[in-house]
Amino acid sequence: MFQKTSFTTLIVGVFIVYVLHTCWVMYGIVYTKPCENPRSRSDKCISPYLASDPPLQLSIYTALRPNGEGGHSLIHREEAFDVHTRFERLINVSLPKKTRKNGTLYAMVFVHQPGMSPWQDPRQVHLVTQLTTYMLPKPPEVSLITGEDEPQQQQNPNMGVDDKLDRPVSHWRSRLTLNVVAENFHFDREALPSDVHRYMKVFQSGRKMVYLPLLFIDQLSNRVKDLMEINSSTTELPLTISYDTIALGKLRFWIHMQDAVYSLQQFGFTEKDADEIKGIFVDTNLYFLALTFFVAAFHLLFDFLAFKNDISFWKQKKSMVGMSSKAVLWRCFSTIVIFLYLLDEQTSLLVLIPAGIGSLIEVWKVKKAFKIYFMWKGGKPTFLFGKSDESEKRTEEYDSLAMKYLSYLLYPLCVGGAVYALVFVKYKSWYSWLINSLVNGVYAFGFLFMLPQLFVNYKLKSVAHLPWKAFMYKAFNTFIDDVFAFIITMPTSHRLACFRDDAVFLIYLYQRWLYPVDKTRVNEYGVSYDEDPKKKIHKD
Repeated sequence: MFQKTSFTTLIVGVFIVYVLHTCWVMYGIVYTKPCENPRSRSDKCISPYLASDPPLQLSIYTALRPNGEGGHSLIHREEAFDVHTRFERLINVSLPKKTRKNGTLYAMVFVHQPGMSPWQDPRQVHLVTQLTTYMLPKPPEVSLITGEDEPQQQQNPNMGVDDKLDRPVSHWRSRLTLNVVAENFHFDREALPSDVHRYMKVFQSGRKMVYLPLLFIDQLSNRVKDLMEINSSTTELPLTISYDTIALGKLRFWIHMQDAVYSLQQFGFTEKDADEIKGIFVDTNLYFLALTFFVAAFHLLFDFLAFKNDISFWKQKKSMVGMSSKAVLWRCFSTIVIFLYLLDEQTSLLVLIPAGIGSLIEVWKVKKAFKIYFMWKGGKPTFLFGKSDESEKRTEEYDSLAMKYLSYLLYPLCVGGAVYALVFVKYKSWYSWLINSLVNGVYAFGFLFMLPQLFVNYKLKSVAHLPWKAFMYKAFNTFIDDVFAFIITMPTSHRLACFRDDAVFLIYLYQRWLYPVDKTRVNEYGVSYDEDPKKKIHKD
């Protein structure tokens, strides 16, 4: 009665609904309903205090506690504070003894009436933020040949090297970014956004409700690259105070993003993991950020479809005719090396988790390609290897011939690069050198291991044996990765590898055009690569 819907169609439909819902939610965040006719409906509106252009003063204090108990120190003051004028100040902040001993320090930011103490001004607004955060210190790097250390900051004499590396230490946030909503926006009391409400301080002026300046501290601008380790000998550190106006829509969006980053940290994300997400928002403008969202959404869709079609292809694969088993084995090895390298570099979970999942999938493909069977005999694991037929042996001959030619070029380059790095580059350990040498070989020359499959295609004059659905989805993601290579923080070699895959993809497309194949025709091996599986339920 009803035509059955394929799983892919269902996923694409869910994806479209998700994108439309996200766009609606984003519109609700950016757009705020203003109060209509604020003069005639003054009792229903909340008017801005800045509309009368009052004189203001900006004062910033430091304290050991967020409530200021135990004393506070004034570190900066802007006596004639103009909310419409952008500025940046570089000051030196003296550190209390408790902060130098792995303690914390808070900044208390006040916007108040000039000539009055902010502690006594009833119409002051203030926010509190941490100027310190805790992170594991970066391990020292040494030359594995000479044993020479890189210059390090003075360490705490009462703390061993191993204890220092395993124990989080206090780091200084060298930037403090402040914003004030300068536009004269009249809020509707009955439609006041909850995200703005917590930043709003209101007082009664006659029949009117007036809200004081909306002060905001931009936590997303606190990046890991700006952190400075604090030790017992540090008496003062630099602090860059930046101020700029902020639009109401951007303020609301920034509040939601900061809440999202805070939630991720509560779920176990480290400061470095959260920093990768911050970089997406801080280092790009809003238009590019919107493009990033759509690109990321399509990347997620293509990732899922490629995963689904790739698994389906290899699950149904019974023969390795036309497929380079050496390329499958190399892809498995390279993905594992890349995963270990990203793990050693403490890369963001946004990159690390997909790399780990990809490694497991490649191990499973090797099992299928080499017909490896796992059995238990007498409580001991036993591995059995299947036999290849004549057509598969012919493919293996072309595969081995291609690898033979490649080895003449590849091995000397990899060994030479590893020796050069051992002599001239400093590493944390021998393991770090080994992983870096392997991954540099993978990134720099790894694309050469994709060439055996191209060579097999050339010898067979056919590309019908390739999983083209999964391949096309991965190809789209390759170009999407080119965009992410400039957005998400990652090692430079990993970034360059994204562009390396583009060239291989174009060669595959050329072979696709050069060797047109009727996939419904039974080929010389007696196989038709476009036959529908007999037990397939849905049309895909």
